[in-house]
Amino acid sequence: MSRPLRFAAIGLDHRHIYHQVGELIEAGAECAGYCPETSDPRVLDGFRERFPALQPVERERLFDDPLIDIVVSAAIPRDRPAIAIRAMRADKDVMVDKPGATMLEQVAQIEAVARETGRIFSICFSERFVVRACEAAVRMVAAGEIGKVVQTVGLGPHRLNRAIRPAWFFERDAFGGILTDIASHQIDQFLFFTGARDAEIVASATANHALPDVPDFEDFGEILLRGGGASGFIRVDWFTPDGLGAWGDGRLFLLGTEGYIELRKYIDVAGREGADHLFISNRTGTRHIDASGEPLTYFRNFLADVRNRTSTAMPDGHALSVTRLAVRAQVAATRLSCRG
Repeated sequence: MSRPLRFAAIGLDHRHIYHQVGELIEAGAECAGYCPETSDPRVLDGFRERFPALQPVERERLFDDPLIDIVVSAAIPRDRPAIAIRAMRADKDVMVDKPGATMLEQVAQIEAVARETGRIFSICFSERFVVRACEAAVRMVAAGEIGKVVQTVGLGPHRLNRAIRPAWFFERDAFGGILTDIASHQIDQFLFFTGARDAEIVASATANHALPDVPDFEDFGEILLRGGGASGFIRVDWFTPDGLGAWGDGRLFLLGTEGYIELRKYIDVAGREGADHLFISNRTGTRHIDASGEPLTYFRNFLADVRNRTSTAMPDGHALSVTRLAVRAQVAATRLSCRG
């Protein structure tokens, strides 16, 4: 296949669609159009502002176009599996925003259709694939700079921005719960950096501390998991204060047998300017690395996988393993009492 790969955007319900589309174009793919259907007109307005040359196209025409190779989606989470399945059955590979599904039944359906059609189902875990400090950490861990990774601690705080959230954001059936949604990032990082193919959810919990008027919503969650001889702890929340100069102080700690790495992904609180800070301490010393110039590799690798039918962007089955674990953690979670 010598022509550029072509993709369509279907599901403009979350702002993550911006980097999915933008980074694929940057990696050399062509966008054949987008479906303008959305639950949040502000997302559509932002899409048109960023990509004014792209044309709206009716959804079924995009699915049925034989010259479109890929469908990308940041639809309402509960709707992503149906879009992915429709695309794969139309002989298209798929990249969705996280979470890839909200129920175990959906995970099984996606897995069955991917096996049946031979298509790629990939999830753009933006807290790894669109974070340059993570790219630097990948190289360092692969080079053995901290030995074998035996534990990860992933912190995923977010700013709520309640006034601008669409209605579905607060509907449990729509977003799947805080562990299904946000914590899928940290589960992805645990499996990737430890090399574990699967894991056990040892314990999980959720809470609604600050929004009693929306009882089904969860603003706090935590998971303890183990796999591949390693362990991991995850904390996610919606408590980023308005005074912080980033949407969240996302951090990742990688403990190895010969050192450790800390990533301050989006802000070094009261420290250095900018994002993508990496701190490493090992047998040769302790240092800070500005990883803001590190190239992103996921989108280029994904396109290579579409061409070559390989799995360099992520191992076969990884996306669904992460999703399955996140949903299991959500289903098993203890609901914490928030009474004083």
